Amino acid sequence: MGGEVMEALIARALGGDVRAIAKLISLVENESSYTDTIMKAIYPRSGRAHVVGVTGSPGAGKSTLVDKLVLTLRDKGLKVGVVAVDPSSPFTGGAILGDRLRMQRHSTDPNVFIRSMGTRGSLGGIARATFEAALILDACGYDVVFIETVGVGQSEVDIVRVSDTVCLVLVPGMGDSIQLMKAGIMEIADIFVVNKADREGVNRLVTEVEMVLDMSIPKEAAWRPPVHKTVAETGEGVAELAESLKAHRNFIKSSSSGRDRAYRRLEWEVEEILRREIAKVVEDRLREVLSDPAVLEDLYARRRDPYTLAGEILCEIFNSNSENCGRDKR
Repeated sequence: MGGEVMEALIARALGGDVRAIAKLISLVENESSYTDTIMKAIYPRSGRAHVVGVTGSPGAGKSTLVDKLVLTLRDKGLKVGVVAVDPSSPFTGGAILGDRLRMQRHSTDPNVFIRSMGTRGSLGGIARATFEAALILDACGYDVVFIETVGVGQSEVDIVRVSDTVCLVLVPGMGDSIQLMKAGIMEIADIFVVNKADREGVNRLVTEVEMVLDMSIPKEAAWRPPVHKTVAETGEGVAELAESLKAHRNFIKSSSSGRDRAYRRLEWEVEEILRREIAKVVEDRLREVLSDPAVLEDLYARRRDPYTLAGEILCEIFNSNSENCGRDKR
């Protein structure tokens, strides 16, 4: 693909061409050589969408809830994108498209874009290219972008790094509310959603969440996370949840804490880009070094150790002129 073709593809995507948008996301997800070109072109056009992270235990009804939120926001005339992060197929590395199948009703709506992305082994409940996909949708004119994560756990807190607003979805009767409170997951939520609120134990769970908020949120705090009860299957409580999303969006746009959060996210963006670029350089050099059978034979025979070898590779990459970077001669 030549430079002119890529420029045309980016232009079509920014103009709202759904196929072009999908192609850009695929190129970024597959870490193509065009990733930097794409992201540099779209970044100045981003920063307008409301990025909402939706996380919670498997079976909490996140996909159904997002599906109903999409309907509600479309009724308001908003353009909506969804990045549904699924577990990767162990055979192909691609996403298992459960979320896309559950949202088929939106497939004919040109103002709804749904993309499933595989985790491809990454931790934190989100795929490595999730944030880039959200930025692309943002730059291409989507008003709200939902990022639905795989599940919930201590590593799930990464969702706060890529979202303006985080919704934590809980379900009564699953026995995980206390564990969530212990794991620190409660601290990342801007809005709590107790879904399947027609089940027994819903009021007890709401009370538990409110008690934790009473203990952890100062009375003078500018934003206290609301707790919503919803029944996603029927749509009960979804309209009120959509209003809370809008209220939090207004809060982060007008408050100093919202600006501080945006700064932290920008720091994380730069850090992640550096990590990825450094990892590529290190991995390429590692493959070169390990392609020498003698190196592996030395490691196998314990004449060398992997810790020293790894240190030598890093030293060679980052301090190539240092006297200490020469390899031990056999």
